[in-house]
Amino acid sequence: MTISVAVSGASGYAGGEVLRILANHPEVEIGAITAHSQAGLRLGGIAAHLHSLADRVLVETTVENLAGHDVVFLALPHGASAAVAAALPESTLVIDAGADHRLESASAWEKFYGSPHAGSWPYGLPELPGAREKLAGAKRVAVPGCYPTGGQLALAPGYHAGLLEPQDVVIVSASGTSGAGKSAKTHLLGSETMGSMSTYGVGGIHRHIPEMEQGLSKLAGEDVTVSFTPTLAPMPRGILTTATARVKPGVRAAQLREAWASAYANEPFVHLLPEGQWPTTGAVQASNHVHMQLAFDEHAGRVIVTAALDNLTKGTAGAAVQSMNIALGLPETTGLLMQGVAP
Repeated sequence: MTISVAVSGASGYAGGEVLRILANHPEVEIGAITAHSQAGLRLGGIAAHLHSLADRVLVETTVENLAGHDVVFLALPHGASAAVAAALPESTLVIDAGADHRLESASAWEKFYGSPHAGSWPYGLPELPGAREKLAGAKRVAVPGCYPTGGQLALAPGYHAGLLEPQDVVIVSASGTSGAGKSAKTHLLGSETMGSMSTYGVGGIHRHIPEMEQGLSKLAGEDVTVSFTPTLAPMPRGILTTATARVKPGVRAAQLREAWASAYANEPFVHLLPEGQWPTTGAVQASNHVHMQLAFDEHAGRVIVTAALDNLTKGTAGAAVQSMNIALGLPETTGLLMQGVAP
């Protein structure tokens, strides 16, 4: 079957990554490609790497231009997706790469985003227990944030198996600069980022915290509290997450290893590496894969999990296409079997 797809926000990094993947998807025909300030421009002048789509002209992001497609990807700024999605037909599969429909708690949304809550949609992280069942046949999908993808996948097996304590969870992530979007910002200039790392969103204020707590709390069956610190790394793309949590009394290293190995044994995109091998962002660059490793710090009584993923692929666009495949009943890996890029 041929699936007609429209992509909004195509001039940004996330929208461009959606197009890169869809251009190689055997079941997809790319329809409207939309933008806001750059509407009317030739795509090849903005995203020269998208060779097969270079002569396409960006059109305005309007409901009229997006409607009439089987699938619409919304790669819009946070807070901008809800109104567009609400105006699209219920029969259209709408996949929101923004944050508008990720959180179930209206109070958490209003606290961290400062606008009215638009409601929640099925969550596009298929590797979480029970997620695929909710995505199958769905007409609305909320794509996870890039940091919550790594943080939740890193700790999900331990909480699902009842091995971890709900309090004192600490997650630190280093992200490439593309995670901040394509808008010009002084602190993202090459001269500011090359050879330098920095922190931001420190002290429990980052918007992805309630998303991580929401997912992990569901798995734990009780409220999980997360202390999250993001850092900016001198690389264009990729996330390296280190997540730690206290283990429950009596839990041993072998139990932890078995829980993670069992959880991801049959996953096409999440890989627990052989013992002694630790993840690197370079190994998963431009792919939909996640590499993971864990260790048990007996002295501190904590499990330490490191996960590497590409923030634009598995962290955004790859998850969006993966969720589309599941929602439409296609093989989950369709169009997503690309390997990493090295060096």
